[in-house]
Amino acid sequence: MKKKMLGLIAATLLLSGCGKVPTLSNGDEAVVSFENGEMISVNELYEKIKDTYALSTIITMIDTYVLETSFPDYKDTAKETAESYINALRENYETEDDLLNDIKTYTGMSSVEAYQEYLYISYMESHAAEEYAKSLVTDKQIEKYYKDEFKGDVEVSHILITPDVTDDMKDDEKKAKEEEAKEKANSLLKELKEVDNDKLAEKFASLAKENSEDSATKEKGGALGKLNKTTLSSNYDELIDAAYKTKDGALYGKVVTTELGYHVIYKTKTHDKLSLEDAEDTIRKVLAEELFAKEKTISYDALNHYRDELGMKIEDSEIQTQYAYYMNNLLNSINETEEQK
Repeated sequence: MKKKMLGLIAATLLLSGCGKVPTLSNGDEAVVSFENGEMISVNELYEKIKDTYALSTIITMIDTYVLETSFPDYKDTAKETAESYINALRENYETEDDLLNDIKTYTGMSSVEAYQEYLYISYMESHAAEEYAKSLVTDKQIEKYYKDEFKGDVEVSHILITPDVTDDMKDDEKKAKEEEAKEKANSLLKELKEVDNDKLAEKFASLAKENSEDSATKEKGGALGKLNKTTLSSNYDELIDAAYKTKDGALYGKVVTTELGYHVIYKTKTHDKLSLEDAEDTIRKVLAEELFAKEKTISYDALNHYRDELGMKIEDSEIQTQYAYYMNNLLNSINETEEQK
């Protein structure tokens, strides 16, 4: 087992052109040799690093195997996402050395590749936690959500007015900008309320193109397309609730506030509710996200679940003791953090 853990070291020696790896009198392979015949063996190196670096390394090796074995179809997505993130980071730096220096400073990692690999494993872990949370959702919970909460999609357009605030503004300056944006949104809503119903859609689209600060929708007359509580985060519940309360072809009577700013809302159409069978996957995902937000140990439980599923067992008794201690401390840390909120 020790030789397996240090297989990369042995492989490096072979690839470097050293020929046959020297061995000590007891048969242990050497990692380092001296002219006078003294050697440092693989097992000596293992014993030295076991109390310092071995645990974090073995956990990474365990989880790489467990995650890639449990979710082979997600590997490419995780790798591409990690690569895309690194490439996006590169755009903020003049040279690769500048990027590497910041990675070393903020993560302690010695290479861009090591950080990218860390991101890859992190994305795999997140996916595993999401899938584990989904597995905890019951059919009864899905049926109840479908009956009590699930609705058909709505087609909505909006005019977004965002406060022109900056981080260096004083609180009273920010407040003034907030009021200015809100006043503009209310002014647009008032103008639209005076338009005849048969001309409202056209007028709304025109004002959206002229005033909306949502660059992705303004040229489409503010059209957000089909929306549902299951398609947006809870930060936009007020916007979705407003849409459901509004009749087709009508304005919502008040300006809606979200983290993006102030919205004037026009509802175009209400779609029929999907069947339970067609909605099941979407509802399971929503309920899993709610569970994930409520149960802070989901990620911890997920990794334990998939490790156990593959029958993971640490054979080295010392590392097993370290592992148990580490996992107990990790769980306590999660619980303590939650209690402090």
